[in-house]
Amino acid sequence: MGGRTLGATWTVRDILNWTRTYFKEAGIVQPRLEAEILLAHTLSVDRLHLYLSPDRPLTPEERARFREIVKKRKQGTPLQYLVGEVQFLGLRFRLRPGALIPRPETEEMVMRALRLLPRDQDTACLDLGTGSGVIGICLAKYLPRVMITAVDTSTEALEIAQENADLNQVSDRITFLESDWFERVEGVFDLIVSNPPYVAREELSHLPSEVRNHEPRVALDGGKGGVEAISRIAGGVREHMRRGGTLLLEIGDGQGQPVSEMLERVGLVDVRVERDLSEKERFVIARCP
Repeated sequence: MGGRTLGATWTVRDILNWTRTYFKEAGIVQPRLEAEILLAHTLSVDRLHLYLSPDRPLTPEERARFREIVKKRKQGTPLQYLVGEVQFLGLRFRLRPGALIPRPETEEMVMRALRLLPRDQDTACLDLGTGSGVIGICLAKYLPRVMITAVDTSTEALEIAQENADLNQVSDRITFLESDWFERVEGVFDLIVSNPPYVAREELSHLPSEVRNHEPRVALDGGKGGVEAISRIAGGVREHMRRGGTLLLEIGDGQGQPVSEMLERVGLVDVRVERDLSEKERFVIARCP
């Protein structure tokens, strides 16, 4: 790495300084932080260890592994896929390219979902398009009496979600189901929650290359106008909601009115649009009469 000779000693401090400059020149927004995360991952230590042992030399094998991971990051592979995990609402989740990288907005949605269900009653929740499982697993972890049915059309995503349920010790209260939305779903639920694909197909080419080239298209592409998947959810939601049950959807900014009208047409009531912390339309909540 850099301009040193092959036999030169590279310490943790040297590697971090070099990588920070390399990432900054590549346009990575948080070059020092990402350098630390990737080096800690390569060395199988936490980031604090890097600060406690800045003069620790890297072996040639460690340098080689780090060089490969840095190269992939510069080429656009998302950080979360490189380290293979992500933190979400205080929990650890494994992550691979077969599942969408969870965003802070979805954390906001889960916080809303936690307020919608009681902690002291048996309840049933349907997580549509579960991906890596973050929504359903967080609900199961923080609501001790909820039973989750987590649905996805991707076998690979469901395998990741099952691993995460095991990791967070909630497998006994989650049923994973391979289904195209409601196609194989049975029963009724107190809460139906979903972060469906809502990026308009005509806007996919404008997404950052990291997202466009690496995250699963099926989890992003909402079809024309970004509401095709939401329309399918709306079409089946009444059949699977208990009276008084709630639907909670994550949506794209500007989709509040068309989605609200869609839900009102299928008979849902008390439909409201809520904004995220960035003041963008992001969530629609509706009730089954």
